[in-house]
Amino acid sequence: MASKNMRQGKTLSASAAGAATARTDVVEAVDAPASGELDRFHVAILAELQREARLSNAELAARIGLSAAPTWRRVRWLEEQGFITGYRAEIDRRRIGLGVLAFVRVDADRNNGAATKQLEEAIRLLPEVIACHYISGAGTFELEVMATDLDAFSRFSIDTLLNLPNVKDIHTSFSLGEVKAGGALPLGHLKPKG
Repeated sequence: MASKNMRQGKTLSASAAGAATARTDVVEAVDAPASGELDRFHVAILAELQREARLSNAELAARIGLSAAPTWRRVRWLEEQGFITGYRAEIDRRRIGLGVLAFVRVDADRNNGAATKQLEEAIRLLPEVIACHYISGAGTFELEVMATDLDAFSRFSIDTLLNLPNVKDIHTSFSLGEVKAGGALPLGHLKPKG
C-alpha cells in the first residue's frame, strides 16, 4: 500500500523532510526501470529525440504524455545508462562543399591484433572518415569517406589511406545519390514494459 501511495505522490512519513526524501527515492526508482528494461515512456523519449534533439524538456514531456520532472529524470537516466550517447546537428554535406561520398574497403597487409589496432587508431584520427566498420568477407574495414571533389578524394586516397600502417590495398565505390541518410535507429523491436 505504501508503494502505491508514494507513486501517486503521497507519503506516509510523519517528517516532511523524510517524506520528501522517500518520495524522491520512489519516483526515481519508478523512472529508472529494474534490469535495464525500457518502458513505453523511455521508448517514446528515444523516438522523439531522434526526430528532434533540440526539444525543450517541456515540449518533450508534452509529446510523450508525462509531466516535465519525470521526463527530465528519464532522459537523464537514458544518458547515464548509455542509451543516449550524445546530441549533434545534422549538416547538409553539399552546403559545406563536401560533394563526394565514398565507400572504401581497406585490405590489411597483416591481420593480427597489434597490426589491426595500429590501423584502427590511425583511421580514428582522420576527419575525412566519418564511419568505419569491421567487415566480414573480403577486406578488413569499410570506411565512409567525405571529400570536396574527386581530385581531393584522389589525393586523400594516395597520400593518406594507402600510407596508413598495414594497408595492402583499397577498393572504392562512390555514392551516386542518397536515397536515405542520417536516419534514426529503428525502435519497433523494443517491447516496452508498462
